Amino acid sequence: MYAPALPLPIDPLLPDYVRASGGVRLRLGRIGDRTMRLEVAESGGYRARFPTSHDGRCEAVLINTAGGMAGGDRARTEIALDAGAQAVVTTQAAEKIYRSQGSDTQVDTEITVASGAELAWLPQETILFSGARLARSLNVDLAASSSFVACETLYFGRAAMGEVLLHGSLHDRWRIRREGRLVFAEDLRLDGAIETTLRRKAVGQGARAVSTVLATAPEATGWLDEIRAFLIEDPAFSRVEAAAGAHEGFLLIRLLGGDAQALRRALVMLLRQVTGRALPRTWSI
Repeated sequence: MYAPALPLPIDPLLPDYVRASGGVRLRLGRIGDRTMRLEVAESGGYRARFPTSHDGRCEAVLINTAGGMAGGDRARTEIALDAGAQAVVTTQAAEKIYRSQGSDTQVDTEITVASGAELAWLPQETILFSGARLARSLNVDLAASSSFVACETLYFGRAAMGEVLLHGSLHDRWRIRREGRLVFAEDLRLDGAIETTLRRKAVGQGARAVSTVLATAPEATGWLDEIRAFLIEDPAFSRVEAAAGAHEGFLLIRLLGGDAQALRRALVMLLRQVTGRALPRTWSI
């Protein structure tokens, strides 16, 4: 079974002013031997919660109280770490992008990491429903001595419901700069018959889920051999296509799988390896 996409009308059935818009803005800074929240702003249906951390890091969990997004909805997340701060930012659950009546769902993330600071941006999966239209961007500004890990995962349809993502639109844009210099840029665009496109060997070989993990730090290039050995030897990757590469201080890892749950299990192991710590508790709920 699957939910067929509606024909896309020239004019949306619902005007933009009735669509949801909101987001979260965070500024985190080091106070003594701990990282604390210095500024928190919430708008629309978006909230941030801060579970107790048992080390010096600050953990932030972003929540969309609406439970998902539809065409025309907009969300913006802004995260700034002051010098020396350490933080992990994740989400309470997977984000659901529902079928659109014609307008894009817009999701924008802006991140700034100051000198000596460390941020792990680890949102849980984004699930694209049949007929979804997602335009998403990630813009990151890093200081010379800062460290940053990012993970984004996409599920193409709800496998547990037997859904196939026949039609939709995805534009995912990443721009990462260090000291103002562009060090990583990527645009992923899928439009129209996404399920057919993903069946092509040169694209997805029938993939139902894909994940990108990027780690950038002054020493990140030296991690490549260890990560490649981990991808080969760890049994969690037996049902997942995985590859890693490195260039000028950043490490890039791709995971591709026909089974979304198998990919998630592999991703959890990979993130523990890359970050050197257990994932936030929301990942196990």
